[in-house]
Amino acid sequence: MKKSLWILAALLLSVGFTAPQSRTITGKVTSGVDGADLAGVNVAVKGTKNATITDAEGKYTITMSIHGGTLVFSFIGYQTKEVKVAASNVVNVILQEEVQYLEEVKSQPARSPKYKKDTAAGVYKLYESESMADDYQRQQWNTEEYDAIEENIFREALKNPLSTFSIDVDAASYSNVRRFINNGQRPPKDAVRIEELINYFDYDYDQPKGEDPFAIHTEISSAPWNSKHKLVHIGLQGKTIPTEKLPPSNLVFLIDVSGSMDEANKLPLLKSSFKMLVEQLRPQDHIAMVVYAGAAGLVLEPTPGNDKRKILDALDKLQAGGSTAGGAGIQLAYAVAKQHFKNGGNNRVILATDGDFNIGESSNAAMERLIEQKRQDGIFLTVLGYGMGNYKDSKMETLADKGNGNYAYIDNISEARKVLVNEFGGTLFTIAKDVKLQVEFNPAKVKAYRLIGYENRVLKNEDFNNDKKDAGDLGSGHTVTALYEIIPVGVESDFFKVDDLKYQKTTIDPKAENSRELLTIKFRYKKPDEDVSKLIVHPLTDSNIQLSGTSENFRWSASVAAFGMLLRESEYINNFNYDAVVQMAQQAKGVDKEGYRIEFINMVKSFGAVASR
Repeated sequence: MKKSLWILAALLLSVGFTAPQSRTITGKVTSGVDGADLAGVNVAVKGTKNATITDAEGKYTITMSIHGGTLVFSFIGYQTKEVKVAASNVVNVILQEEVQYLEEVKSQPARSPKYKKDTAAGVYKLYESESMADDYQRQQWNTEEYDAIEENIFREALKNPLSTFSIDVDAASYSNVRRFINNGQRPPKDAVRIEELINYFDYDYDQPKGEDPFAIHTEISSAPWNSKHKLVHIGLQGKTIPTEKLPPSNLVFLIDVSGSMDEANKLPLLKSSFKMLVEQLRPQDHIAMVVYAGAAGLVLEPTPGNDKRKILDALDKLQAGGSTAGGAGIQLAYAVAKQHFKNGGNNRVILATDGDFNIGESSNAAMERLIEQKRQDGIFLTVLGYGMGNYKDSKMETLADKGNGNYAYIDNISEARKVLVNEFGGTLFTIAKDVKLQVEFNPAKVKAYRLIGYENRVLKNEDFNNDKKDAGDLGSGHTVTALYEIIPVGVESDFFKVDDLKYQKTTIDPKAENSRELLTIKFRYKKPDEDVSKLIVHPLTDSNIQLSGTSENFRWSASVAAFGMLLRESEYINNFNYDAVVQMAQQAKGVDKEGYRIEFINMVKSFGAVASR
């Protein structure tokens, strides 16, 4: 009897004092080249899917078994390092530059992903790419798709004085480019949308003070990559509405659970992303959940935002398998959103997928017509892209553009936090829709101009005053930045030579000759629940400010644009290089609370070291 009591007491003690099964490891990763903090380093527990990345200060936190294990540190341009974890819970690491690796990547054009133009579809398809682990001599078949982009050229201000385009607040291209670079590949040119690289970052613009939902900021100085040219910076700052003051949300999660989503960087990352979004919800918000694979189905009826356990349980039960009935899923999601429509609220479908629709309404044209039809109900669309290999960027962008929405690419959990937590209001609440810009250049001051980026956002000049023409939307607190490169009158440039017309002459109004105005910017926008646009006019004069005297906003946007031009191998980048991008970005980094800018600087440093060898 005594022996039985002793055994029972031992069991009770063991239950009450169970030893922890995991331990938390922290540390910092620095460069062995210059001692700089390395942001974006992949830190993984060897033999598991447990991984994280370092923050802006090179710091990381990761959980592993109490029994220890091995941490693997990897970053483009540096030697991968494995560290066996001993008794200490602090593991600091110095990564050394990988010379052999850099030489291999330098020769990448011979090994780079192969993109073939699908003329009928108007896209470039990535058919195959070589694995970074060349020792295995394997090829990974790939069917990623990107819309073909033809870089904007210089246009003569005298004969073509108007430039018209839709704003773009999307930032998917930046995180997708980062994914390629972190995987040791040069991004395909058509994956690089320069305006999305620029607009990935917030800018220090003043908040609007009038009744309009955004403020307009302009600057002009020398173009960093061509001192003969000028660079015009146009910035929009959307009014920031505190989360607690946002109207109630009627959100429908539309989640792709097809077989193609059964990878670690797809459905598991998607579920973790949405869990962070759920934590931001309020009692007045309602969430429904639609999934699609071989068929579409409603797996969660509209549920109040404070019933988080029910929403999270529905997410946890999701599993991938089957083909992809994307069209049916979209139809059902919009029907649910319409059935529970909130007047004056934020009615939105949030689509999360790799874009690989292969059953039903699958073509871009059919999807475009479907989304255009659905947006008439006042329901907005947010598109979140996941994964690689079969990623359909062209389709995702089409859906967001035509659905009064925005588009982000989620390559890691940090990006999910940026989009769904840090930028919650801007991602999910629209303050102005169909925002268009039209710039009229003064031919007495400007010989030629070109819009940097926005190639697939260019509109016909007559579309500016056509309120039926769809354009981009601006979210709470969002910033939008656009750049024009200008050749002043009297400047001879190697990038613009046009003969005079033989049969006609174009004259300049004497008032233009006497004006100090370089150009006039016109804006049109609609309130989210209205169909008639409002016009704002903003002229710009040139005060001949030196580049060094411009704002950090100006110089940062210019550095990001230059990086995009280098990636696209633009003919206009002149002799500018990656080192010059880094130098200008470092001097314009400013307050970098979330570390996004230092991550960019480190990425350009690493990629520049590869590209220059």
